[in-house]
Amino acid sequence: MSPMKITMLGESLERQGGIVSVEKLILEETTSDIQITHITTLPNGSTVHKVLVFLQAIAKLAWNLLNQKTDLIHIHVSDRGSAFRHSITTIIGWLFQKPVIIHTHSADFHLFYSKLPQLLQQWLSWSFRKSTHFIVLSDSWKKFYIENLGLKSEQVIILPNPVKIPVQIPQRIDSKQIFFLFLGRIGERKGAFDLIKAFASIPAAQQSRAKLVMAGDGDVEKARSLIPTLNLIDHITILDWVDQEKRDELLTEANVFVLPSYNEGLPMALLEAMSWGLAVITTAVGGIPEIVTQDQNGLLINPGNIQQLSEAMQSLITDENLRISLANNARVSVKHLDIKDYFVSLKCIYEAVLD
Repeated sequence: MSPMKITMLGESLERQGGIVSVEKLILEETTSDIQITHITTLPNGSTVHKVLVFLQAIAKLAWNLLNQKTDLIHIHVSDRGSAFRHSITTIIGWLFQKPVIIHTHSADFHLFYSKLPQLLQQWLSWSFRKSTHFIVLSDSWKKFYIENLGLKSEQVIILPNPVKIPVQIPQRIDSKQIFFLFLGRIGERKGAFDLIKAFASIPAAQQSRAKLVMAGDGDVEKARSLIPTLNLIDHITILDWVDQEKRDELLTEANVFVLPSYNEGLPMALLEAMSWGLAVITTAVGGIPEIVTQDQNGLLINPGNIQQLSEAMQSLITDENLRISLANNARVSVKHLDIKDYFVSLKCIYEAVLD
């Protein structure tokens, strides 16, 4: 039996972020009965370069379709330019009468969509409805796309993001200093500056027992400039985006992962931290409350509530039993998201579409 031929469209594997992490995990887990051809639709580089690469992607997609090298098109999409680019690739697949699976990852598509002129809303709604299936990360996102873009319930499939579960993790018992970790884009949306301010408001006695490391891209220099103004040079370190080896090193050393976002899909960094057995402090936005339950496997705060964030951090500095209990439960609660199980689910979706 010949393998299923999947054409996967998405960001360059050289880029950073959650979508690329998902793409890489899928490609790494691919079995011999599935042949995935990845076509880059968004590279790093200048605007001109990005436009040229997208045009090349359309040409490659058309070539694959014309030469029967594609059974199914799997499109990874976000918002803004990504949404419009992939409305085009979706229509191309539809015109060639090939099944198209749109896989949406956006953290704030609802904000982006609500600000569009009605004509552009109608275009995205019409083009996305041409997909065979529409993968979302949580039940809340499924409801949004059905209610606002007019997708059919049976068309939308919930498939939470995957994670690679580490075999062994450190015990993290009797920690003298509590290591808080933030990984992701440093900026307003992920609450990075709220986190710095919350750490600054921790009482000195507890602050002396804690440190915060933030690693990512975005407004890195703005975050660094804020540290000395709050007298936190000895307590907070801001790193640039780190590679997988350094990320795993940080996850090994940390005690608590903090992600006080205002909007999210289902953040890969959070799932990775939970798989490494870290206690987590985060917000009930996007798909997060479908994974994190208050006081069971994490602490949930309201976006923008700096006092609440500071108090949550203080509680995990002082209460080791709570910190370890949340951490252990966090690891258990994401085991069903292991990439091996995820790929089986994805393969079933492919097979159902092509059956």
